[in-house]
Amino acid sequence: MIFPLEPTPIHVSDEVLDDLRARLALTRSPLDEGNEDWSYGVPASYLRELVDHWRDGFDWRQAEAAINAHEHYEVTVAGVPIHFMRKPSRSPRPIPLILTHGWPWTFWHWSKVVEPLADDFEVIVPSLPGFGFPGPLTGFPDVNFWKVADLWHILMTETLGHQKYAAGGCDIGGIISSQLGHKYADSLHGIHIGSGLPLDFFTGDRAWDFARNRPLPDDPAARARTIELDHRWAPHLTVHMLDGATLAHGLSDSPAGLLAWLLERWNSWSDNGGDVESVFTKDDLLTHATIFWANNSIATSMRYYANANRYPWTPSHDRMPVVQAPTGLTFVTYENPPGIHTAAERVQAFKSGPLASYFNHVNVNAHERGGHFIPWENPDAWVSDLRRTFSALRGS
Repeated sequence: MIFPLEPTPIHVSDEVLDDLRARLALTRSPLDEGNEDWSYGVPASYLRELVDHWRDGFDWRQAEAAINAHEHYEVTVAGVPIHFMRKPSRSPRPIPLILTHGWPWTFWHWSKVVEPLADDFEVIVPSLPGFGFPGPLTGFPDVNFWKVADLWHILMTETLGHQKYAAGGCDIGGIISSQLGHKYADSLHGIHIGSGLPLDFFTGDRAWDFARNRPLPDDPAARARTIELDHRWAPHLTVHMLDGATLAHGLSDSPAGLLAWLLERWNSWSDNGGDVESVFTKDDLLTHATIFWANNSIATSMRYYANANRYPWTPSHDRMPVVQAPTGLTFVTYENPPGIHTAAERVQAFKSGPLASYFNHVNVNAHERGGHFIPWENPDAWVSDLRRTFSALRGS
């Protein structure tokens, strides 16, 4: 079957790259004494290493060539410009699969899994609108996860012509996939997600509070774990939901500031044992950062959080499970909730917990290795789990 669209390779202009280098050369670092252990945030000394490499050592054109080894397309869906990467399947009867990233992800965080998944799937990897390509998002100030799910359904069924498809995602992409499995279950073979968040996660007056305004546990270990998770997530959720536009002024003007804000999450959310470069090389970090920088997309990328609360999710039906499409889940122990210590305990906690009835779960797995960026950190586990979720469909 001939794909119905003409490829549009990724390209960042020389003018944008020259401006980036000029801004990096003028970076003014803050005073940052006593912070070599990251306990106050991103250390100025390490950020300076990355800034210097971004200016003088990093080769975006080499990264761009690696990205363009895959097919890229630009389309307009319901008036919204959409970029997506595509990997054609090697199967004569592939399942169409759309994979959705989160924040501070880019579409390129899926790059390690698209090749093996092409054995069974036609893989479509869009950029979330307002995340890098094809350009700045305008005319969609109320963008949020459930509105993007509607765009994805149109993309897969009307633009690409699939009667039925599969979906996968992590972070925001996991919630988008769950919304597809809720609203459009009849059009989905199923979904596979890297989180089990309910679709109303961002509703309420204190949705920015990761602890959900609950008191700290009495058990010392559970208390310490709760505080640890709060430190990991609360600053991100609070600022993005309550003050993202203010922060965006600095991050849109300063590539060093943008890199620092992204880097803190890439470091604290990945399972790196204290060395972020064990998960992301310097060039990896700067490839993702350049995707954010090139089209001045940081403000609209952060807008998703506030809009998920400002325009609350409302259910499309009242049936149970809420997510009726067959659902597979992949968990990692790095994100275990308080009181859960092993991969086996994580699976059991989900199956015996309140969200078990929320999803039509058919495949639940957990892994000792990997953090928030599962398809990048532990791609073999993600591919294996996803294949298991959809294995029953191969002969259908």
